[in-house]
Amino acid sequence: MSVVPETRAARRAPRYCRPDMDAWVYWLIAAAVLGVGEAATMGFFLAPFAGGALVAAFVSAVGGGLAVSLAVALVVSLALLGALRPLARSHKRMPPHIRTGTAALVGKDALVLERTTQDGGGLVKIDGEQWSALPYGEDRVYEPGERVSVVEIRGATALVTE
Repeated sequence: MSVVPETRAARRAPRYCRPDMDAWVYWLIAAAVLGVGEAATMGFFLAPFAGGALVAAFVSAVGGGLAVSLAVALVVSLALLGALRPLARSHKRMPPHIRTGTAALVGKDALVLERTTQDGGGLVKIDGEQWSALPYGEDRVYEPGERVSVVEIRGATALVTE
């Protein structure tokens, strides 16, 4: 058994930068970090780069060099970015009938149950549920029995207008 002496550069290299680790492992780590970042932000921005790093890890594992892996990562990332961004934007602009939660209430008609003012607030009925409400305009007052439309939901308060 022969012992190869460590080089001076290898002794000074930080622990996270191991010279004996294959390049595909670095690509895999980058893909995992970008994937976790995407899961945290959910903006469909880091996912294409995670996909590019994953494909680059495969290319590197089968013997592609650093330049080839970088080129593949860039091309795949840009292709996925070009494909996923329009999809993500279209999901942001979903029509009201597909929206869920409080977003589904925006645009709905409501019935004023209690006088609704900017100072004291009020109460409206939206789809059979009672919600605290504020007028969307500063000087507006809505009396019980009036029909209003929900403009926005802020917390547990509906902002309404005529």
